[in-house]
Amino acid sequence: MNLIDEIYLEYPYYGARRIKKELKKEHKIQVNRKCISRLLKKMGLEAIYPKPNLSRPDIQNKIYPYLLRNLKIDHPNQVWGTDITYVRLAHGFCYLTAILDWFSRRVVSWQLSGTLEIDFVLDNLKRALKINIPEIFNSDQGSHFTSLQHTDMLNAKEIRISMDGRGRCLDNIFTERLWRSVKYEDIYIKSYQTMDEARIGLTDYFEKYNDRFHSSLDDYSPNEVYFNQINNKLIPNITI
Repeated sequence: MNLIDEIYLEYPYYGARRIKKELKKEHKIQVNRKCISRLLKKMGLEAIYPKPNLSRPDIQNKIYPYLLRNLKIDHPNQVWGTDITYVRLAHGFCYLTAILDWFSRRVVSWQLSGTLEIDFVLDNLKRALKINIPEIFNSDQGSHFTSLQHTDMLNAKEIRISMDGRGRCLDNIFTERLWRSVKYEDIYIKSYQTMDEARIGLTDYFEKYNDRFHSSLDDYSPNEVYFNQINNKLIPNITI
């Protein structure tokens, strides 16, 4: 699963067949495609590429349109994005969800869970909404984010809901970049033993992430851009 995670992060458009070939060629590991498919599902991963619609979504789970195409994003809390990713541990794994402000790249809130049950996603959203209210909330079409529990919480705050198109890897690009940063700069390096250890380490990482300068923000930090804009102070001339 750890190797699959690294391969997926590098090649998010790889399905089970190509991951099988990569494991055999680069890591000398022989494993059948059904096993890889099962592990991908367990990790909450799906290859990014257009696929035929072979199944009907749950009738209760409404799929919302993608609202961000050609949208000029020029202030904090205009768009928040969220996702879930797999976190490897020395003896097991857990899951990380985060909510990112697209304009400032600030991680608004995040949470770990030992399972893919929906509670940690809902708790993370509740925590974020105590901090501020976005105009638009973007996610993929995963069952956590299409659930009535999740969408009702957003609708109650009159937040517009946006969902990535199926198989579109660029629709949630800033969250994907965050996963690359946190894994290559922290998770892969530190090899956390337990979820508690990961929680302590990631707390430190995200605090530093929000305070360090980003070249894409004209060398300002996410916190500087996020809070200066809110307080109507001098801010960099940044638009997305």
